Amino acid sequence: MSRSVGEATVALSAGGPVGRLLSDVRVWALRVPDASSAPLDLSVLDPEERRRMDTFVRDADRLRYGFAHSSLRTILSGLTGTAPEALCFARSSCPGCGGPHGRPVLSTHAPEFSLSYSRDMVLVAVASEPIGVDVEPTPEPEVADELARILHPAERAEIEAAPPAGRPVAFARLWARKEAYLKGLGTGLGRDAAADDVRGDLPGWRLTDLSVGTGYAAALAVGCPVARLVRVHRALRV
Repeated sequence: MSRSVGEATVALSAGGPVGRLLSDVRVWALRVPDASSAPLDLSVLDPEERRRMDTFVRDADRLRYGFAHSSLRTILSGLTGTAPEALCFARSSCPGCGGPHGRPVLSTHAPEFSLSYSRDMVLVAVASEPIGVDVEPTPEPEVADELARILHPAERAEIEAAPPAGRPVAFARLWARKEAYLKGLGTGLGRDAAADDVRGDLPGWRLTDLSVGTGYAAALAVGCPVARLVRVHRALRV
C-alpha cells in the first residue's frame, strides 16, 4: 500500500546533530530562485562541481545545478556540523557489478542522502538508511505513452486504465517512484525499468508519494522495511 505526504509546511531548518535523523526522514522541497534575485554563493562547491556547472550552455541550467548542489551542501553541513565546502563525497559500490559507481554518499557514510531537481524544483532527502528521491514534471501525452512501454506490465496496465487525459499524471507518479527506488539502490536506470513493480512497497524498501506542487510528481524510497515519519521542509532559498 502506497502512502502520501500532504501539503503541510514546516519551517526550514538544517540544524541539529546527525543522531536526530535516526527516528525520521527529512525532505527539503526548494524552488530555484529567479536569475534576477541575489547572486548565489557558489563558494561552497568543489572544483569538480564548478567544472560540471560550467559545462551547461544555458544560464538556467547552470543556475539550477549550482543552486541544487549548494543547497545540498548547506543542508548536510547543518546536519553534520562540517563546513559545507569541506564535505567530501564518494560513491557506494554498485549492487549490480560491485564497481565504484553506486549512489552518492558522504565520505563519512552518515547520514545517507539523495538529490533530485527538475525545472524550478529541487528535492534533498536525508535519512540514516539508504534513500532515493525523485521529482518529475508531468510529461506530454506522447512522451508518457512512449516511455510507458518500458515499464513493468502491471505499471503499464495501471496507466492504460486511467482516462486518456490522466495518463501523463499516472505515468509521472510511477516514473518518480521508480527513479527514487533505483537511485536508492544505487543502480539508476542501469537496472531494467520493467524489473520492479513500484506501485507499492518492495522487499526491504518503503515507497512514498510526495506532494510538491502542481505540474510535478515526486517520490521517496527508503531502504527500511519499517514505516518512518517523513518531515517535509519547504522554502524558497536555503
